[in-house]
Amino acid sequence: MGLRLIIGGARSGKSAHAQALAETEARLRGGSPVMIATAQALDDEMGERIARHRAERGPAWRTVETPLDPASAIAALTPADCAVVDCLTLWLSNLMFVERDIDAATEALLQAATDSRGEIVFVANEVGMSIVPENALARRFRDEAGRLNRRAAERCDQVTVMFAGIPLVLKG
Repeated sequence: MGLRLIIGGARSGKSAHAQALAETEARLRGGSPVMIATAQALDDEMGERIARHRAERGPAWRTVETPLDPASAIAALTPADCAVVDCLTLWLSNLMFVERDIDAATEALLQAATDSRGEIVFVANEVGMSIVPENALARRFRDEAGRLNRRAAERCDQVTVMFAGIPLVLKG
């Protein structure tokens, strides 16, 4: 399968597509699908959303919650594992919130994925196809997300964009 990136807008079907790929690949490898989750339940609505997603995936999935260090979770994968890292965009906002070095963290993540014995599917939001945000923090986030997505796409063997639930392969 190789290293993959699934990118698209909100509710475009990115996560569902990534999960279907991971379930199929894990079955073929005799392993388990692994969700490397970067979300944090900072309010009740997000807590409910996280619980709903976990329930929808079901008991076959192993979940590793790691809002700041998905690279460590990737490094712990076995050759039979297929992991979905969902999502790079939330991970980026987590890094920005705690003022981490985004370039260094991105390189560590991509290197861990490149070196991984398991299969990796990254999920990311495309946030740069709209208007220029009105404030500096939002503009910085948009720019950092674009750089992160570009770096991930360069390293991935396959890049797929999701539009209205339809996967369009851009690379690979």
